[in-house]
Amino acid sequence: MRKTYSLRCSILFILITSLTYAQDSTATYKKRVLESTEVDLLASYYSQEGNNAAVTGGLGTEELTDAAPTIVISIPMNDDDVLTIDGGISAYTSASSSNVNPFDGGDNPADPFVASTGASSNDVWGNLTGTYSHSSDDRNTIWTGKLSFSTEYDYTSFGFGGSFTKLFNEKNTEISLNGNVYLDSWKIIYPFELRPFTEGGQGINDFLFNAYPLLGNANYDPQFTELGEKRRNSYSLGLNLSQIFTQRLQGSLAVDLVLQDGLLSTPFQRVYFGNVEDTFIQNFQLADDVERLPSERLKLAIGGRLNYYLNEIFVLRSYYRFYIDDWGISSHTANIEVPVKISQSFTLYPSYRYYNQSASDYFAGYEQHFSTGDFYTSDFDLSEYNANQFGFGLKYTDIFTRFNIGGFGLKSIDLKYNYYERNTGLSANMIAGGFNFVMQ
Repeated sequence: MRKTYSLRCSILFILITSLTYAQDSTATYKKRVLESTEVDLLASYYSQEGNNAAVTGGLGTEELTDAAPTIVISIPMNDDDVLTIDGGISAYTSASSSNVNPFDGGDNPADPFVASTGASSNDVWGNLTGTYSHSSDDRNTIWTGKLSFSTEYDYTSFGFGGSFTKLFNEKNTEISLNGNVYLDSWKIIYPFELRPFTEGGQGINDFLFNAYPLLGNANYDPQFTELGEKRRNSYSLGLNLSQIFTQRLQGSLAVDLVLQDGLLSTPFQRVYFGNVEDTFIQNFQLADDVERLPSERLKLAIGGRLNYYLNEIFVLRSYYRFYIDDWGISSHTANIEVPVKISQSFTLYPSYRYYNQSASDYFAGYEQHFSTGDFYTSDFDLSEYNANQFGFGLKYTDIFTRFNIGGFGLKSIDLKYNYYERNTGLSANMIAGGFNFVMQ
């Protein structure tokens, strides 16, 4: 039966090539970059907890949950061009950000370790990105252009960029250059108790201080000045070199340079000074100031990947990155993943990631800053810490796409779980899944 099938295929191939030659004796076959439309349905769920919230000056709950569904559609426009549309939302609930205004919690007293029930406790981020790529006839040159837009309650971002890729050495060597620009703007939101001290506010005569008794320092008078910027611009340039060394060994090297300018601090993150007497309403300490950081930041990252095919069952994937910036942070990231092919359709991939970084020059914890400083933050994302992440994934692949919905065949399913933990006390669980469909 196999011989009969092979014979039929051979005859069909001869007929097709003969017809093609009869139509145009000079035509050459060119494989399409993308044969048919593909759709990726992605979703993730993230949950974290900790006790070093930046909104409450490095002390308070970091409890947060986030659900993020995404759809990616790749459409072949012709033999050489592909349009990719990526749209997604991220809906989160944050006990930390709820305390931007801790005094709207009804009957519950304000407390940095308890979530407020106000409007700032949740938000939705939305993003839409379009990417257009063009490949040369020999598939050795690829041009890509990209536009993106994202928004949430207090933040809007517009981005554009592109890349150029060149393949050499019978496609064993690949070099690419990419650049991106993001133009962002803030809607400035200050901690609730500092708003009376902005321009036009009533200061200590505001209704807040009349509605609640002040505990500790009754002469609350923060020397607060508003932030001058509302924009944040980011410019990135990246260079990537990939090389196939042998049939089993492949590696890559990437260099990324990022320059940011504008408002780089978060307006609603509090700072408490060690040389200022504390003032409370209920259980909540009133801010001495907001986070203040330099208006420029230069980042450099150098990373490399090395993948080795051990045998038909095991593949070893490794990654390392070194990062440094002019805020005093340097970091090291190491990652290893070992896909295990347990059948033609199923692959398991356990992974481990280690990360450590030094503290920013501008970081100090709760009440460790002084009011005489120019820049200060108590955001533990800028502190010294190390982190471990353990992951486990499962991938199902159906090369024949036997299951289909509405003319789209299911090509693959990916499921992954990660557990993340910092030595500062923050921990998180992440679950992600993806379904890849191809038009039949």
